[in-house]
Amino acid sequence: MARLDDYTYVFVIGTFFAMLDAFNNGANDVANAWATSVSSRSISYRQAMVFGTIFEMLGAITVGARTADTIKNGIIPNAAFKGDAGVQMLAFTCALAGASIWVMWCTRHSAHVSSTYSLISSVAGVGVATVGAGKVQWGWNKGKGLGAIFAGLGMAPAIAAGFGATIFMLIKVVVHLRKNPVPWAVYTSPFFFLIAGTICTLSIVYKGSPKLGLNKKPPYYVASVTMGVGVGLCILSALFFVPYVVARVIRRDPSVKWWMFIMGPALLTRAPPPAGVDGPVVPDYAVVQHDTEDDDVSTRTPDSIGDDIKTVDPTTLPESREKHEKSLTTREQLTYAQIQAQGELKMKERLLKKRGPLGWAMRHLRDNPFGAGEMYEKHNIIILFKRIPAYITCGALYGLHYDIHAAQSGVEGTPEGARMQRVYAHAKKYPNEVEHTYSFVQVLTACTASFAHGANDIGNSVGPWAVIYGAWSTGSAAKAKAPVPLWQLAVLSLVISLGLITYGYNIMKVMGNKITYHSPSRGCSMEMGAAITVLLFSQFSLPVSTSMCITGATVGVGLCNGTLKAVNWQRVGLLVISWIATIPIAGTIGGVLMGLFLNAPHFAV
Repeated sequence: MARLDDYTYVFVIGTFFAMLDAFNNGANDVANAWATSVSSRSISYRQAMVFGTIFEMLGAITVGARTADTIKNGIIPNAAFKGDAGVQMLAFTCALAGASIWVMWCTRHSAHVSSTYSLISSVAGVGVATVGAGKVQWGWNKGKGLGAIFAGLGMAPAIAAGFGATIFMLIKVVVHLRKNPVPWAVYTSPFFFLIAGTICTLSIVYKGSPKLGLNKKPPYYVASVTMGVGVGLCILSALFFVPYVVARVIRRDPSVKWWMFIMGPALLTRAPPPAGVDGPVVPDYAVVQHDTEDDDVSTRTPDSIGDDIKTVDPTTLPESREKHEKSLTTREQLTYAQIQAQGELKMKERLLKKRGPLGWAMRHLRDNPFGAGEMYEKHNIIILFKRIPAYITCGALYGLHYDIHAAQSGVEGTPEGARMQRVYAHAKKYPNEVEHTYSFVQVLTACTASFAHGANDIGNSVGPWAVIYGAWSTGSAAKAKAPVPLWQLAVLSLVISLGLITYGYNIMKVMGNKITYHSPSRGCSMEMGAAITVLLFSQFSLPVSTSMCITGATVGVGLCNGTLKAVNWQRVGLLVISWIATIPIAGTIGGVLMGLFLNAPHFAV
């Protein structure tokens, strides 16, 4: 059949909302996936953006879905469209619009919701408007109906909490509770690489390889591949990672560079460093609310390895106490909004001093303010055109320079800051040398999760877009399965990465440390617990949100501190409310849009 030129406008609008949905996916779901690693300081914010972009695009382009369900998990029967390509295009355009509008609003207000649940709920609303509530699959429908969605909403976070807590308690018993935990952390690391490698391989097999078809292989084949990868990673870590960490962390040899891990066991035969020579600096993984010029300061010395860690509060020092008390006295006279504005202004002042495009853009906006009168005055119009390049530069680069850790730990002197201080006070702080070992494991789990996410969850955006494109280009309604061109996967994976880089900070700043205290050993436990839960649900064909799983695992690990006070239940409650609200709100928006467009008065020319 011929192309539906009369519906080109629908195709254009659908394309716009497909890209907006992908942008929101990156800014919301992908940002939440990397928030744990950034919160734990296992990886810097900018490094997370780089690795997230690389592995998201690799997963989407190399092993991403090549077919898309036109009925999106079986919620709307395919017969509902009655072979009408125009109605099918309109239906999925409205579904994308409903999900995009809701997720964009939530992201702007730092309220994390699942883009997967948003789109499915919006499709259900479109189905009600198209064929009536009686034809929508409200029940289980082999794990693809709305009943399964509600089940996953309740079960997944709780199960992820159990898995995350179990893994962290294993680390706690094997390493943290030892009198001298540093050697235990180093020499048992291959075992945890084995666990992480096996889980990550299973994630790729069952969650991120529809093109390769690995999940269709016999069980013995899958078991041998996953265990083989895990054991191989364990052996490699024992040969190369352990000697490197021993030389760098335990012996504190200043001559050991990062690339020397390739020397393997030869690092163990190197002569010890001379007495009195400072060794490599281990990053400080503690979360603080005070400004600091150097985040890479170790809280331990070579002589203190094996002893209990001793922390020093800078406000107890005489010269710091007076300055700190004066600061708090001044803050008490300000409103909460004013204190937050002060924090934002302080960060912007630092950005103004930076070199490069962002610093130029910030200074350009500062030095070119609007003049007197309305915007339509000639001089203001000229100024507006001068400011446009700076606006674009700030929009593209501001997120990369956002101070995530300062935003996560709360603003000092505010109710939120006090609440987070109480939460952190109930979490045991472990030696930086121990946490440093697990930072490598956490980066591995985060990269694999991003790869699997790009391979699997890109279908949320590309599926409806492929249906819209197929119906428009062929002139006939798409069948139960619609082919997905490679160029569509490439375009939307790029848009997902763009959303992560430019807008993901809105979600990152409220996740992670805003729920409980983070560290690399806790963070890798959370990510592995979430990955196991996703794998478990995928075996029963149940829809589940990765973001909900990582949130549940975060709470479970937080409770391992031995008290309910180690978790910020206010933030958890707000997250649960946003999850529950997603289903009716996204469904209503999609359904209302479909009802309006489908039943709008029209006339023939």
